[in-house]
Amino acid sequence: MNWLLKRNVVNNCNDRNMAVKAFQKIYTKISQITKATCSLKATGVGYDELAMVNGKLAQVVKIAGDDVTLQVFEGTEGIPTNAEVVFLGKAPTIKVSEQLAGRFFNAFGDPIDGGPEIEGVEVEIGGPSVNPVRRKQPSELIATGIAGIDLNNTLVSGQKIPFFADPDQPFNQVMANVALRAKTDKIILGGMGMTNDDYLYFKNVFSNAGALDRIVSFMNTTEDPPVERLLIPDMALTAAEYFAVEKNEKVLVLLTDMTSYADALAIVSNRMDQIPSKDSMPGSLYSDLAKIYEKAVQFPEGGSITIIAVTTLSGGDITHAVPDNTGYITEGQLFLRRDSDIGKVIVDPFRSLSRLKQLVSGKKTRKDHPQVMNAAVRLYADAANAKTKMENGFDLTNYDERTLAFAKDYANQLLAIDVNLDTTEMLDVAWELFGKYFRPEEVNIKKELVDEFWKK
Repeated sequence: MNWLLKRNVVNNCNDRNMAVKAFQKIYTKISQITKATCSLKATGVGYDELAMVNGKLAQVVKIAGDDVTLQVFEGTEGIPTNAEVVFLGKAPTIKVSEQLAGRFFNAFGDPIDGGPEIEGVEVEIGGPSVNPVRRKQPSELIATGIAGIDLNNTLVSGQKIPFFADPDQPFNQVMANVALRAKTDKIILGGMGMTNDDYLYFKNVFSNAGALDRIVSFMNTTEDPPVERLLIPDMALTAAEYFAVEKNEKVLVLLTDMTSYADALAIVSNRMDQIPSKDSMPGSLYSDLAKIYEKAVQFPEGGSITIIAVTTLSGGDITHAVPDNTGYITEGQLFLRRDSDIGKVIVDPFRSLSRLKQLVSGKKTRKDHPQVMNAAVRLYADAANAKTKMENGFDLTNYDERTLAFAKDYANQLLAIDVNLDTTEMLDVAWELFGKYFRPEEVNIKKELVDEFWKK
């Protein structure tokens, strides 16, 4: 199916190309060809402008005087030095309207779900981030139903935060759950380097849940050229900006997987003979990631764009260039790991962090939220220390044994990604666990809160 879709995209571009040839300069002398790019002398073109090279869609990625380098999305195989190059006079665009909701698109913004073409206003993708003057300090809660997020690392509208996970962990399932549970007006999903099974999984989950009316999906699969992944975040964020700015809606953007995006950057950089930086990544990696994440914003009028982006780790290496640079840009991180004691994937409370949670925790949630969160994580840490003592052959105290029992219930009932509760229910569960295993003085929560919420 994918190659048919691709052919249709190219044919559409060819049709548009034939219509504008009379108004465009046509070049037929290519000076250099690499695996993914070609170079020629041309004038009057701009960065990100689209072109057709021997019938293949390409984009301007470098201009030095009159030397222009084009990135050919399908690769340069079969392109001769005398190939016809026609510049289309515009950057990649997407048509935006309410019709986007419930639809699936490829990296070029063309429908891949068998539905009709979108009617709407055509806008360029990849514009600048919002002027700081137009930004408002984030203050609205984004509830996901996942306690490891909502209880310990509460999300705030306008926040940008990554999900760090090993490749074998079910991060796409987590993304799908967040999409279904999140209390937002619109969900924009950007999938990069996905298998066809992943694509069908998202499509079936959204359809079966009856949630398509608020979800817009842009998909790049492993069958598509890797460089097309570079368009997905810009497509997704341009759609998000339409709903946030024009409709004043609360929009959550889910991107998976940013490591696949970075790999595509590295492929293009390598084929352009640029000197690689750390871990074979291009020197522009930080700015390439920042231009995506900085699209997160809370508008004074009420609309917002919140970004959660999966970054897969190679062998759990948090120091790799992609997660390392991401950490400097974003406002915390969410970390998935498998808990061997309960056999489930959890949101790790030790390695996860939301730097904006204090803006809503206890303010837009129940007043006991901050204290309950801190107490639960502290007791979970005591359990980790007890486990270390046990593994090293030391005798355990009664308190140690109770923390270990608490940790299993805490992980199973609150940290596991399959838990779906609202924030008030999460707090009630935590209080029940406190009362089951500890005395009030061991939990170390303010007396007035204990008097009000401790389960008698």
